[in-house]
Amino acid sequence: MRGRTNEFFRELLRLVRSTSHFNSQAASGRLPAPPASVVGLLVFFVIFVSFVVSPPLISREQTPEATSLLGKPLFSPPVAEAAKPRMESDLATARAAWEKDRASADAHIWLGRRTAYLGRFREAIAIYTDGIKQHPNDSRFYRHRGHRYITVREFDRAIADLERAAALRKGQPDEVEPDGQPNARNIPTSTLHSNIWYHLALAYYLKGDFDRAIPAWRTTRDVGKNPDNLVSATHWLYTSLRRAGRTAEAAEALKPIRADLEVIENMSYHALCLLYKGERTVDDVLKAAGEGPSGSAVRYGVSIWHLYNGRAAEARTLWDSLTSGPDWPSFGFIGAEVELARKR
Repeated sequence: MRGRTNEFFRELLRLVRSTSHFNSQAASGRLPAPPASVVGLLVFFVIFVSFVVSPPLISREQTPEATSLLGKPLFSPPVAEAAKPRMESDLATARAAWEKDRASADAHIWLGRRTAYLGRFREAIAIYTDGIKQHPNDSRFYRHRGHRYITVREFDRAIADLERAAALRKGQPDEVEPDGQPNARNIPTSTLHSNIWYHLALAYYLKGDFDRAIPAWRTTRDVGKNPDNLVSATHWLYTSLRRAGRTAEAAEALKPIRADLEVIENMSYHALCLLYKGERTVDDVLKAAGEGPSGSAVRYGVSIWHLYNGRAAEARTLWDSLTSGPDWPSFGFIGAEVELARKR
């Protein structure tokens, strides 16, 4: 489509130039002026092609993926140049697999996941929605669409999807969920059950429903069987308990956390849990935070630690800093945005 459209524009430009030459000849008196209808027809074709024939070429740049809770349009985030060729190749492979077998739930899910990794969240949601029409009892579609509803700030829809996913998986054996963006050791650290409950608990938390978030975080923690799941679920469980004023239970939740846990990818959550236990300083945790989603998670965790310890100004400073950056799909950014929206 893109090639045909570009060819059309080149031919149209040639015609416009020819018309311009014709006009110059006419102005000199050597040729009659072209009819106004010809010029008008050329203008119509330019407008038509720009807005009708090639909307996919412009819509991704001009249409926001979401609106922030503060009323700001959120556009697809830039993909790192070093990773972009590989990610686009992965998407092309996923699309080819889906086109080869459109009845395959696996192919459908990977098409949605690869699309979302490139920041095309609305398109991914539409892909999952189409998959649900074909596979209405496959919990994976609700799990992934629920995740992306969180990304675009539609928390009620996320909760509905993730509750549906949890109901469909109830009583069924768990399974490892393959990583679309593997960690350095290429060892998956999450399962279908743990991801469903993680995102459901997060959606409850972002809605401020700590009474429902707390048991969901406990379920998340208990269904996972590795240190990465333990530290991520414990961070959010502890935070939810502190937000609910259940300080003694929060301290109890930290007991399984040790400095020597073999954490593969959730080092940020591990550091936060050690901060809560008093085994790390806030300066050490923030200095090691880095950028990207992990860094946003750390800064949000520290901000809430400040908040429930009576340092609202320090919390607000971190929220303002987080929401001024580009990492709007990350959970830390979303959490900061929620806090600022509540203060309005």
